[in-house]
This record gives sequence, C-alpha cells and structure tokens, in this order.
Amino acid sequence: MARFNTVFVGAEGRSSHRLSYCLIAMILLGLPLAQCQLEKLYVDETDMHLLVDETHLFKLIQIGEYNTTLQVASQIQHADIVQFVPPVVDMPGFDKPDPTMKHTYDICAYGKSPGHSEVTFNVTPAGFVNLDTVFLRVTVMHSNAIYVISYIMGWIYFVAWSVSFYPQIYINFKRKSVVGLNFDFLALNVMGFTMYSLFNCGLYFSKEIQKEYFNRHPRSLNPVQLNDVFFSLHAAFATLITITQCFLYERDGQRVSMIGRGILTTFVSVVIITASLGAANKIAWLDFLYYCSYIKLCITLIKYVPQAYMNYKRKSTEGWSIGNIFLDFVGGFLSILQMTLNAYNYNDWISFFGDATKFGLGLFSLIFDIFFILQHYVFYRDARYILLPGTMYNSDELQDEAYTEQDLDTTEYYQGSPT
Repeated sequence: MARFNTVFVGAEGRSSHRLSYCLIAMILLGLPLAQCQLEKLYVDETDMHLLVDETHLFKLIQIGEYNTTLQVASQIQHADIVQFVPPVVDMPGFDKPDPTMKHTYDICAYGKSPGHSEVTFNVTPAGFVNLDTVFLRVTVMHSNAIYVISYIMGWIYFVAWSVSFYPQIYINFKRKSVVGLNFDFLALNVMGFTMYSLFNCGLYFSKEIQKEYFNRHPRSLNPVQLNDVFFSLHAAFATLITITQCFLYERDGQRVSMIGRGILTTFVSVVIITASLGAANKIAWLDFLYYCSYIKLCITLIKYVPQAYMNYKRKSTEGWSIGNIFLDFVGGFLSILQMTLNAYNYNDWISFFGDATKFGLGLFSLIFDIFFILQHYVFYRDARYILLPGTMYNSDELQDEAYTEQDLDTTEYYQGSPT
C-alpha cells in the first residue's frame, strides 16, 4: 500500500479529491492504513533440495517495519513431505516504523519423505504485504548419489543424441552415395527439429513469451535450458548437412514421396495459420510455440516408418547407418532410465506414468531402434548387392539375369556387410 502522509494539491485540485475517495473506500472496506510496503517480504531461496531426515536453514527476509505485529504462516502443499519450524513467524510492530530497516528470520526445513511440494505464505492481518510472488519449491529425495548419477546420465544421452547424426553423414561421404537413405525420413526430421528449435529458442530468448509462460505458470521454472537450444539447433543443422549430401551424391532418382509431401504440407499449413493468428493477436505466441511442439511430437511418432519400410522393401539396410541407431538407442535408454531413477528418488511415480507423451515417445523410439538393429544384423544380414550405374540388384536378381564373368569383372560390386 502507499503511504498517505502527504497530500499534493494541483492546479485543478482533482488529485486531492481522488485521494480522499481512496481513503474513504479503504476505511469502508476495513483495509489497514498503517505504514507499510508492498512486496517487501521474500525468502533467500526459491528451490530447495533435501534428503530424507535432513534439515536445512533458510531465511525469511523483511524489508521495512510496520506499526502493527504481523504473523507469516507457511502453507505447505504436502505436509507429509516437508515440515517447517517454526510454522508461523511473528514480526513485531514498531511505534516508529523504519521503511528501510531489514530483518531476517530463520526457518528450519525438515525432509520427512521423498517428493515435491510447493510452499506459499500468508500474512495476518491481510493487506500489509503482497505475498503472491513469495513461494518455495521443495524437493526431498532418497539419495544424493542417485541425483548425481541421474545428472550424469542426462549429459551422456545429450551427447549420444547430438553425435548420432554424424555416422550417417560419414557413410554418405565415404560411399559418395545416399542410396538406401530414405528421403521422407530426412524431410520429416528437418521439419521436426525446425519446430523444436522454434519452441526452444522462443521460450529461451524471448522475454515476452517468457512473461506469457510465467503468467500461466507463476511458480514454474523455464522448461527450456541452454542445452535444449543447442541440441535442437545442432540437430537441424546436421540434418541439413545430410540433405545437402542428397544433392551432391548418387541418389538413384529417389525423391520425397507424395505421402511425405502431403504430411509436410499439412504441418506447414498449421504453422502458417497459427503464426498468422499470433501476428493478428488472436492467439498468444506461446500457444504458437505449443503448436510447433505438437508437430514435433507427431513427427517423432512417424518419421522412422518410411525408412523401416524401405529397408523391408529392399531387403537390406545398406546405406542406412547402424551407428546412428546405436547412439539413438543409448540416448533413449538412458533417458527412460533417468526417468525411472528420478521417480524412485523423489517417489514421483505418478509423474513418471502420467507423462505419457514423454515416456511413450521414448519407448516408441526404442522399439524402432531395436527393429532397425534386427533388420541390420538378423533379417538382412546376408544381403548381397551389385551396383550398376543408377541401379541396385541383390544376389538373387543377379543369378536370374545370368551375368557373365566378363560382366562381373567390369562391374563394381561389394558385399553388404554391417556398416
């Protein structure tokens, strides 16, 4: 609240009348007229990590004094997870309040059981301090070692996923050919990572979009970190390098299929429409980013299907990097393992199974990775190929055509061994 100990009289005198009306309204509403300041109460940390049976001291800080005693009580979302001592802090009043004086109050947090809990505060009597932005996120965990292992796993699968693009690039360069690599997969991949980059860059760099997000989720952290931005931009860049190779190397007349073009056209139309609505202020830009993320999720579900079908149709994985699949499998496996460890460490199995999108997409990718490994090492392990200009034959077709020994001597051929 403002301090009404000075009255300003202007040339027209309307300001004093408005001030009088405000004073009368506050008296009628029973609001306190004591000397006080808004948003001058805060805690020295907003995120706290505790072990079970561990205690941690933090401070409640008051800037400015009041002429009445205040009681600040903690409102714990899950009282079975964390306990505060004392649960209520008494702030004494002063006859001559000093608006610049700083007071600190120690509060002890005790971890009772693993889990997450939000803590807010309320003050009695009301109206002296705005506590809407004063909150604390408390995480209680079983083991700090599991926390460290989970953190390391996060960086390992980040590196595995980032490096996974390069085996395919290297194979294309070594063979001077992209025959065997499905163009629908590449087109969907670059579209997906472009959408993912838009979402990450928008939430990480745009202050306006961040403001929209925190208005909807005032006690949340920004879900996008710098490594998310780097990964998405790097993934889009690496995919563009692979696409460039498709224009430089032998591709055997392959192009994006009509089905692939139709899917991409649909996604691009959604992007154009939602971006236009955002530009016209019909939807928030945050919602536009959400639509981009939904497109990325859809693409993740379907992008491997064209490549798997192409391998089946050719009865070969030649030209498709198995190194990419191994690294993707390692990343996906560690991601799900990290989710499992975190669920145990924080006793948060509801969020593990409740986040069906993240868990489902991770599991779906692992299933495809296993299928590609089976295609490479089991189903089509003994495939043989002979390459003629612009054409690929398998060994059965070679036998049917009855090539002569002279044909074989003048034809480049190789055995389709695991790449």
